[in-house]
Amino acid sequence: MKLYITRHGETEWNTEKRMQGFKNSNLTEKGVSNAKKLGKALKDINFSKVYSSPLGRTIDTSKHIIGDRNIDIITADYLKEMNLGTWGGMLSDDIVVKYPKEYDNFWNNPHEYTPIDGENFYEVMERASKGLEEIINNEDGDILIVTHTVVIKCLLAKLKNLPIKNLWDPPYIYDTCLTILEVENGEIKFLKEADICHLG
Repeated sequence: MKLYITRHGETEWNTEKRMQGFKNSNLTEKGVSNAKKLGKALKDINFSKVYSSPLGRTIDTSKHIIGDRNIDIITADYLKEMNLGTWGGMLSDDIVVKYPKEYDNFWNNPHEYTPIDGENFYEVMERASKGLEEIINNEDGDILIVTHTVVIKCLLAKLKNLPIKNLWDPPYIYDTCLTILEVENGEIKFLKEADICHLG
């Protein structure tokens, strides 16, 4: 079994430096183009299913990746981006001014981040890890998973046994970057991590 995990394409709010969380923003032309490039790179992979966050940016990315192939897209709440509560839709510059301590912890001390409302990193790691386990237990073959930065970072940290403190360690999660996991006899092996070769 192989899991192909990617982040959604670039969105309008990404370019405006707005935090997204549970709120949605449309893909930019670049976001659509990058998703199609990933689709081209994966055209020979016979995906049995696609699992996607239910947010619009991930569903649209999923559709651009699979193109005209007839593959079921299953939406799963455990793949949703971190719930940022009040921060959703806010400019990062405004958050820094209004919530300086929380914003600093979010990026520099994620293990100490306490949200004003919404989720902390531990909660995201728990739901995302349980979700990944569910996919592994219920599926086989090649599975595409389309999700978000924090979810991917939490899954990578969990699989590497890294503490939340080290969540933001490299690699950077670029839009449509690809991580491939091979699952065999209960063992999970990294074949690729945050790869962007398809972007040229």
